[in-house]
Amino acid sequence: MKIPEFKNEDEEREFWESHDSTEFIDWKQAERVTLSNLKPSVKKISIRLPQSMIEELKLLANKRANKRDVPYQSLLKIFLAERIKKELGA
Repeated sequence: MKIPEFKNEDEEREFWESHDSTEFIDWKQAERVTLSNLKPSVKKISIRLPQSMIEELKLLANKRANKRDVPYQSLLKIFLAERIKKELGA
């Protein structure tokens, strides 16, 4: 079956509420894609760090302020991302 053309999003939404996409799309032919421009969802966590480590992170963030305008929490995320990538061999 061919997917009908819709006049607007409301009409399309209404259509898909009462139809199964498998009647129109062969999902076995689908390819996975990464939507890299989307903002990733984040989850807030608590982490206990020694005060000295936090102060060192702040120092590093201030040193980098000329290159990247990042607060120390963002710098910590950068460091974690780099290390995770290294550990996973990516």
